[in-house]
Amino acid sequence: MKYKVFIDGAEGTTGLKIHQYFQKREDIDVISIDQGKRKDPDERLAMIKKADVSFLCLPDVAAREIAAAAPKECRILDTSTAHRTNPEWVYGMPELTPNQRELIKNSNRVAVPGCHATGVILLIKPLLEAGLMAADEHICAFSLTGYSGGGKKMIAQYESDERVRGNMGQQDILCSPRQYGIAQGHKHLPEIVAATGISQAPAFMPVVADYYSGMEVTVPVRIAGAGREDVEKVMKEYYEGQPLVTVKDSIDDGGFIAAGQLSGTNRLEIAVEGSDDNILLVAVYDNLGKGASGAAVQNMNIMLGIEETKGLI
Repeated sequence: MKYKVFIDGAEGTTGLKIHQYFQKREDIDVISIDQGKRKDPDERLAMIKKADVSFLCLPDVAAREIAAAAPKECRILDTSTAHRTNPEWVYGMPELTPNQRELIKNSNRVAVPGCHATGVILLIKPLLEAGLMAADEHICAFSLTGYSGGGKKMIAQYESDERVRGNMGQQDILCSPRQYGIAQGHKHLPEIVAATGISQAPAFMPVVADYYSGMEVTVPVRIAGAGREDVEKVMKEYYEGQPLVTVKDSIDDGGFIAAGQLSGTNRLEIAVEGSDDNILLVAVYDNLGKGASGAAVQNMNIMLGIEETKGLI
């Protein structure tokens, strides 16, 4: 069987990556809108009605507008922030609970998780459910990402021929990792709270660095009465059998963890590092893979009843 898929916003980083996944799939027919009408709401709506599944790769306002206009029977995956905390949409993280895949499969409205949020949620959810972490505990999260997470504008900035690299006499500020979201209002924080049930947003420290893709999220924890091995056991049991999320004994390489080590993949690897006194929960994945477009395709496969990992591994 061949499925018709429409990507609304196919020119953006996420949309282009989704389209790449389908180039080698014989079961997917990507239907394209006339380029002269790609901003025409009526034409876009007609494409959504024609498709078996549509991806919204749009700014939040545009995503809300087209989703509200689309008939309820149209199956839509939104990769923007617009619907991630909307109770009428299913949160597209199949690893969360035993019945999350069924919710995704049976829904016509699925919100694809944000890249930073993916790591934080998958790291703390098992501990919350096991009672090792309280919902009102103050949580800190550090996240290091490649510049592709900033979209076309940031990619162009980092890949500009006008950058002066390696010239000690002229500073290239982009060579240095840059922390952002300083005011603690990052757009992924509300979905972290909603998906985990914690009572307050974590103190969040995202950093963008001078490499294309790959992400490393770290959450430090101290747990009374439980050590690193206890936490690792909980994590391994929680994610046992998950096709794209794996808990490893360790993901360091000679004492280092490279944020880009899973770049170009759709896997997410978790490790419980540190010591009994200072446990480090670490997740490594591709911000464009399991952190964005790969997750969108994973959800689409579930919605259509296709093998969940098809085209992803």
